[in-house]
Amino acid sequence: MAKFDTYRDAFPNARLTRKDNGVLEVALHTGGGKLVFNGHTHEQFVELFHQIGEDRDTRAVILTGTGDAFMDTIDPDGFDFFSPQGYDKILREGRKVLSNILDIEVPMITALNGPVLLHSEYALLTDIILATPETVFQDKPHFEFGIVPGDGVHLLWPHVIGSIRGRYFLLTRQLLDAETAKDYGVVNEIVPADRLLARAHEIADGIAALPPLTGRYTRIALTQQLRRLIDEGASYGLALEGISAADVARTMAAQG
Repeated sequence: MAKFDTYRDAFPNARLTRKDNGVLEVALHTGGGKLVFNGHTHEQFVELFHQIGEDRDTRAVILTGTGDAFMDTIDPDGFDFFSPQGYDKILREGRKVLSNILDIEVPMITALNGPVLLHSEYALLTDIILATPETVFQDKPHFEFGIVPGDGVHLLWPHVIGSIRGRYFLLTRQLLDAETAKDYGVVNEIVPADRLLARAHEIADGIAALPPLTGRYTRIALTQQLRRLIDEGASYGLALEGISAADVARTMAAQG
């Protein structure tokens, strides 16, 4: 069991605030501005979601970003894709972060404050997705680095928008605007940026007013299919991603 005061300030790339009604807001950031995702945040977010899931005093979670993007920038610092030991760490963290999000047994709302060009699987594992008109979706870095998009997006995008659409989205690096994403069923509401968090809190406050076990068990009921999907395919997808990363490393070494 985790207590909020023991972990609220433990994560340098997540600003955590919780209201008296148990609504927890998690704002991802780097230095107070837009998040720059790297190997250190990859490791950090495993424990972040674990601690949130272990706190029985939280009644609903709002996940959001900072600045003008939810997540659109990645830096290789802290990643080792090119050795067995390094990729073993990435595989473990990639698998655990997904299961730890699903182990948060209270309803989750994602408030997308801008583009989502990487790790959109975080949002797709939550229950309600709000976006701004400026929000766009794309799986950008995998193919740019020459590696398989196997960290969960290969499972969740075909599941959410349909098999043909999902495969097209990943294979062509399709850019989905907010309206198209809403039409496809990825986004529930498109909200002006200055109203985004207020709307997220409005929904979360309604959920937090439910009896505690009702909210908790509803999240559990609604995520059983997602849990089976992730359990079945996440490790395999990450292994395929690792094989492709090893091939990229071999090619780079031959050229260098």
